Parts: sequence; C-alpha cells; structure tokens
Amino acid sequence: MINKYKKLFNGEQEEGHFWPSFTDLLTAILLCFILIFIIMMVIKSFQIQEMKRTIDQIMGVRVNLIQDLNEEFSDSTLNIEIDEKTGALIFNTDILFEFDATELKPEAFQFLDEFVPAYLDVLLERGYEDYISEIIIEGHADKIGSYLYNLELSQQRAFSVAEHILSEDFPYKNIQEHLKDKLTVNGRSFSEGRTDADGNYSNQESRRVEFKFRLKDEEILEKTRELLGN
Repeated sequence: MINKYKKLFNGEQEEGHFWPSFTDLLTAILLCFILIFIIMMVIKSFQIQEMKRTIDQIMGVRVNLIQDLNEEFSDSTLNIEIDEKTGALIFNTDILFEFDATELKPEAFQFLDEFVPAYLDVLLERGYEDYISEIIIEGHADKIGSYLYNLELSQQRAFSVAEHILSEDFPYKNIQEHLKDKLTVNGRSFSEGRTDADGNYSNQESRRVEFKFRLKDEEILEKTRELLGN
C-alpha cells in the first residue's frame, strides 16, 4: 500500500514538472511570434517609405514636365492650351482641319512642323524620355452626328496628324525614330466634351486634338505591388 501511494506521489511530481515546462514552451513560441511580427512591421514600414519615395519621384517628374511645357509654350503664337493637371496640350481642330474633314489643311503642315519638334524637345531631350511610356495623339469631336460617326472622325483626324509626323515630308527624321516606340493614336468621339466660359457645352471647344504623354505608371504600380507584397 505504501508503495502504491509513493508511485502516485511520484506521478504527481512528474506531472508538476511537465506542466511548467509546457508553459515555458508556449511562452517561448509566443515570444517568437511577437518578434516575427515586429520584424515584419519594421520591414513593411521600410517598404511603405520606399513606395512613397517612388510615388513622389513620379509625381515630381510630372510636375517638372508640365512646368517645362509651360515655359516652352507660354510665349508661343500657336494658341496652345496646356492642362495644368495632366500636361496635355490642346488646340482647336480649326487650326488643322476644315469642318467635318479629316485631311489636313495646307497651313496645318507648317503648324505641326513648328509645334511637334518643340513639344518633343521637352519630352525626349531633357532627361524625361526614360519616364515616358506613351506619347498620345487624341482626337475629339462635337455632338453633331452620331457617336460612331464622330468616333471615326476623331480617330481619322488623330491618324492624319500622326501620318504627317511619321511621313517622308516631315523634316525632323531623328524625331521619328523616337516616336515609333512610343506613339499611339486615339479617337474619343464626343465622350469628353468641353464647355465655354459660361459653363455651357460648346461644339467648337469640343472639336480639338490633344497631345498627351503617359508616364510609366504601370511600372510604378507594379513596383508598388512588389513592395507591399501583393
């Protein structure tokens, strides 16, 4: 009987030794998880800072580009409007085309031969070329006629501008080589109409051609996703 109680007592002692050891193990595991969590938070903090620096860089490029475009064309006689947010250069299609036509006016060639080199000198020759993903010629029409009719009209007008710039008649052949890698042409029909000074829709203001640039946003976004681990 005495031996029986001794065995029971010894069993309780063994269990008493087991549970503190198990508790210590759980504490150690918990501390490991906390340490891993802290390390991950520190890494994520560095990643977010890097992401912010990347975004600030691309935003700074856009701001500087728009500033340089303003300086280039502020004293120009070409009657060009610059969108302060996007950097798009806008001019009424009356400069280039007769009403409802897609062939360039005779005087349009001189306009483009003067405007395009000055525009591309800013985009491609001042350290911005590595940031430029696309150069876009975009046609816009008014609401006279159907959407599809004006879609074709706006597309053909943008194409006519691009066709001249890439033709044998364009005097700046060195520019053409740069454009072949970056130039795209779009027609927007009347989907982005414009208003007059009183805020009313204007057919005349809506008929326009825009020269736009797109920075390498996709590459920046991809880098941001990598930094965030998505």
